[in-house]
Amino acid sequence: MVLGERGGWDKNESRYCGVETEYGADMPNLLSFNISSASFDFILAPLMDPTYRPSLMEENKAASCVPPFAGSDLVLSPSQWSSHVVGKISSWIDLDSEDETLRKDSETTLKQEIAWATHLSVQACLLPSPKGTSCANYARCVNQILQGTSNIQLWLRIPLVKTDDDSMDLSADHLDDSWELWNSFRLLCEHHSQLSVALDVLSSLPSANSLGRWFGESVRAAIIHTDSFLTNARGYPCLSKRHQKLINGFFNHSIQIVISGKPVHKLPKACMDSAANQVINNNKNAQHPLGSYLEYVGYLYQKMDPLPEQERFELGYRDVLQSPLQPLMDNLEAQTYETFEKDTMKYIQYQRAICKALLDRVPDEEASTFDIVLMVVGAGRGPLVRASLQAAEETGRKLKVYAVEKNPNAVVTLHSLVKLEGWENVVTIVSCDMRHWDAPEKADILVSELLGSFGDNELSPECLDGAQRFLKQDGISIPSSYTSFIQPLTASKIHNDVKSHKDVAHFETAYVVKLHNVARLAPSQPVFTFTHPDHSTMKSNQRYKKLKFKMPSDTGSAIVHGFAGYFDATLYKDVHLGIEPSTTTPNMFSWFTIFFPLRTPICIRPDSPLEVHFWRCCGSNKVWYEWCVASPCPSPIHNSNGRSYWVGL
Repeated sequence: MVLGERGGWDKNESRYCGVETEYGADMPNLLSFNISSASFDFILAPLMDPTYRPSLMEENKAASCVPPFAGSDLVLSPSQWSSHVVGKISSWIDLDSEDETLRKDSETTLKQEIAWATHLSVQACLLPSPKGTSCANYARCVNQILQGTSNIQLWLRIPLVKTDDDSMDLSADHLDDSWELWNSFRLLCEHHSQLSVALDVLSSLPSANSLGRWFGESVRAAIIHTDSFLTNARGYPCLSKRHQKLINGFFNHSIQIVISGKPVHKLPKACMDSAANQVINNNKNAQHPLGSYLEYVGYLYQKMDPLPEQERFELGYRDVLQSPLQPLMDNLEAQTYETFEKDTMKYIQYQRAICKALLDRVPDEEASTFDIVLMVVGAGRGPLVRASLQAAEETGRKLKVYAVEKNPNAVVTLHSLVKLEGWENVVTIVSCDMRHWDAPEKADILVSELLGSFGDNELSPECLDGAQRFLKQDGISIPSSYTSFIQPLTASKIHNDVKSHKDVAHFETAYVVKLHNVARLAPSQPVFTFTHPDHSTMKSNQRYKKLKFKMPSDTGSAIVHGFAGYFDATLYKDVHLGIEPSTTTPNMFSWFTIFFPLRTPICIRPDSPLEVHFWRCCGSNKVWYEWCVASPCPSPIHNSNGRSYWVGL
């Protein structure tokens, strides 16, 4: 496995590279030549004789048994079929042909070939690209097959095409944007989770924004044609910078590469000095007609930067749906505290903010005589207490700290920490909900870490409203404000995972997700902002926002499966903390993105803005969000009255 020889820093399936082959009656030899001899990982091969036509067999009435259109399943072991062969459905089939005989032959053959592939335990089959822009009958037959099978993936072959002219004429056979063809097909198949894409990558590429759409789709393979390769100075195949960037994107999104076509480079016999050419010359793949192409793809993979430690840790969380924490209603467990306390960058930012607040609160000449009252509300196991005391030491200020925590289990750890560090004369531990505590004195500074992935979704506004009564009129709150943001996404995998629950409730629930296989369709926009302290007399934590998103004009059409939610917080003055993509705090992992699904995905076109409505609703014992799309086509209002998802007060 050439691409995987790095030693496994990344567990993506993109480590595997296949080769497209012609039909071969001798399957063991075909496998041996391409895998054992050349180090390709799998073959993309026809499973049936391409000359077979059911109508021709009908004419031969003497045929009294099943025609020998394929070889025996015994020529390979089940594990070989499963691991090393992707079936290629006959490319001649055209289920939307005007020719009735061809249409019927196509339908019969498609079902026979899928049935045979299923019998062989092949994991996936490549479906030929629709012959025109009309594909309703093709999609109907594929959908019938998908309804009756649960153990095979179908990859629809789609050319990677997008012209600069955005005026689509779907009645014509000319394909201006192949994404439109894919979208029509998968809509007809009801977004089936076993239907994916295999992209035919050609010598010319669409714009970067147009390409970006595909990373949120269910793309399983990228078929790179040999005529897409250029020739380097030494006569070996290489790819343009844009193609290289695209291939790296495929690697990062677990998309397998397939080399297709006949060799178009006549390789020189001279030895190479470059690292890539040394790999080629020293490897047995050079004996294979496409070996140099495989080695070049392997070279691109091998020169990628290793994943950072944090990314390696988060690999298992990519696109996995998780329920947001409810730390006000539930007591967090030790493992959760342990994970968050390892986020060094978060506490560095808090310490910076506290330092600035201490310097502003007490001038240098009064530093040794004035005790600043600082309250950590929601102290957990003490990381903010430590950051506060370190800030005091750094600035030369004197502190009197109250550590307020409602979780009795965390309070046990707090007492142990205070005793261990010798903070008994500085830190007072209060085992109480901050909303119900009667403080013995007013605070100069109020410090909290109550922020969720959407800013206010862990009820920071409600908690700090309750704590504000023991903050001095001119006191400082850290954080001083925070804003939530949303961004429309194509997120096919996540949508199918939500859909698998087969109920409305899961489509009306917000999830915490480490987003990966998604396409961000437009820049994020601010939604709700909260400021602390809030001294207004008519304050309310209910919010409503209408937003309009417009995609870049060269993107083309796209599908919206839901919205990513982020936050950006001002801790104090110029000290920020957040996960909004354009201002994200680097090297911080305490928060994954929040995701708001749509029950029915919305197709948006370049000339049709996406109008979105978001509400933050408050009841006597819960807070919840409602959301909907109003344009280009209305969606239902999700989570009405908090019927599916809410945060308990």
